[in-house]
Amino acid sequence: MADRLTRTDVRNLLDRHGLEPSRALGQNFLCDGPMIDKIVRLGRVAAGDHVVEIGPGLGSLTLGLADAGASVLAVEIDRYLIDPLSEVTAGLDVTVVNADAQELDWEAHLGDHSWKVIANLPYNVATPLVLDLLASRPELESYVVMVQREVGERLAAGPGSKTAGIPSVIVAYWGEATVVGSVPAQLFLPVPKVESVLVRIVRAPTPNVDAPYDRLVALVRAGFNQRRKMIRRSLAALLSEEQIAAADVDPTLRAEALDLPAWGRLADT
Repeated sequence: MADRLTRTDVRNLLDRHGLEPSRALGQNFLCDGPMIDKIVRLGRVAAGDHVVEIGPGLGSLTLGLADAGASVLAVEIDRYLIDPLSEVTAGLDVTVVNADAQELDWEAHLGDHSWKVIANLPYNVATPLVLDLLASRPELESYVVMVQREVGERLAAGPGSKTAGIPSVIVAYWGEATVVGSVPAQLFLPVPKVESVLVRIVRAPTPNVDAPYDRLVALVRAGFNQRRKMIRRSLAALLSEEQIAAADVDPTLRAEALDLPAWGRLADT
């Protein structure tokens, strides 16, 4: 088993390469062996798996993934981290790619395999990146993403929850999301000012409702963009009150009260 990077190791790596964590990129480097091993277990990573790690940073978690026997595609946006990351992962089954995951040519890297995604995502890109990958990359069959607590709760929220919103409905369309753990701030260098959680998303073999995706997303966005209004008002530009009722949905409900099947019936209207 490769040694995990300690806080001292991370600090020494940064110093040796003349680097400091980038605030602009939301960099907080995880440096706790037991938490890294927990993330690998939650990701159900096993020998022979193919894993995309988005935001590997200095390679702390990458070492844990490689130790589990996975072949790792490490996608790192910060070109200044590529040298230390390559140094840490030298000799392991790790391919380091300097790229923005939102712009990566996924076709060139995924091949014919199914993949698991492990990611420590900055707040400002977490939700759009996850939703985009769910919609566009069926090869990515499961995810464990580390995100700000509020983001994680929104991704995994169920109907009726105050945190239910556009992300939770879209995630539910493609699969199932669960908050599976928290990550204390003191396990990072530097220590962030926000709480982090781990969210596991498992893609369903087919969408969870048989409804046109683009139509469903348009309705969900309209409903939650005016979430305090009844859906007969928030969806008025897209559906009449009669059409809503014909879909067996109460027009006086608000968007957060609707479950995925209800959104599916509306999208089929």
